[in-house]
Amino acid sequence: MEYLVPALCGFFLFIHLFFQFKWWIGLSKVNKRQKTLAKTEVGVSVIVCAHDEEENLKALIPLLLAQDYPNFEVIIVDDRSNDGTYDHLLGLKDSTPKLKMVRVDSSPNHVNGKKYGLTLGIKAANNDIVLFTDADCRPASDQWVAEMAKGFSSEKIQFVLGYSPYYTEKGFLNNFIQWETTITGINYLGSAGVGGAFMGVGRNLAYRKSFFLDNKGFNAHLKVTGGDDDLYVNAHATSQNTVAIVNPQALVYSHPKKSFGTYWTQKLRHLSVGKRYNAGDKINLGLWSFSQIGFWVTLLILALSNTQPYWALGGFLGREVLTLGLLSYFHRLTGHRFSYWALPVIDLFYGVYLLLVGGRATFAKRVKWT
Repeated sequence: MEYLVPALCGFFLFIHLFFQFKWWIGLSKVNKRQKTLAKTEVGVSVIVCAHDEEENLKALIPLLLAQDYPNFEVIIVDDRSNDGTYDHLLGLKDSTPKLKMVRVDSSPNHVNGKKYGLTLGIKAANNDIVLFTDADCRPASDQWVAEMAKGFSSEKIQFVLGYSPYYTEKGFLNNFIQWETTITGINYLGSAGVGGAFMGVGRNLAYRKSFFLDNKGFNAHLKVTGGDDDLYVNAHATSQNTVAIVNPQALVYSHPKKSFGTYWTQKLRHLSVGKRYNAGDKINLGLWSFSQIGFWVTLLILALSNTQPYWALGGFLGREVLTLGLLSYFHRLTGHRFSYWALPVIDLFYGVYLLLVGGRATFAKRVKWT
């Protein structure tokens, strides 16, 4: 029994490091592949589904229209807004040829509202490539559309996965949001690099309209709150039809939540759809979460027992050094980084987060949007 806890700690650490090395290899392959992609002028339709987002759209639309790309349009889906969104878009439409508006007054009872709005936006697109973001997002550069479009230089590619970090602000909550977003990005982008694409984020995601329509769109999960991005990718992305784009010019930034309550609700919605992933993806995510929680539990037992201090210290330092190396590599690829000062505390808190929010999401039958 003396060596049981150290053995368990080592076991969890092994699983954890296995995933980290896999992601590192995947990200290096993503980086190598994207350097070979050629510029393209394939038509792109940028789609934003917005509900009561007048002020955000006033800031976002000029950035979208200013994209340095020869062949694109911008489609704003006014999803049952109660503010001045419709009037604002109406005022822009006649003077802005690239801008198109789709208005949704109501949605069918059997369809999630956002999925219905996105479907109408996709059907209204003049181009086969549809590129998505949200109203509260901001492209990092005027090359965003051009960089994401490069992924479709091959006809066999149906999905292009992008990365969308949050703006850096002061405080522990923002630091934790940066950490969780970074780890999630490393996971799905690195997995895509080794042929295991399993999700994307709707703040920065592109696919083909023809593929969407041929595969009956969101029909498999029309009533689910959320999942218009990751569930759709999870159902259809493969090693042969998916690429990831990870560079500073292809980023889309978003504004983070300001309170733990609103962040909890957001993440509960995000994690709850994971129950509907393919079995293999659920096993991988479960192992990753299990290793995170198990490592910290056994490490704390070792530290508090004071019988195996070197095991505890060695495991802790080794894991943190390798984690820091992976984070640094990802941040070099994306150009976005956050402060590492609280990394050990945030890493431990992340294990608690997975236990609480992940456990709650697993058994949640219904979740709120906000």
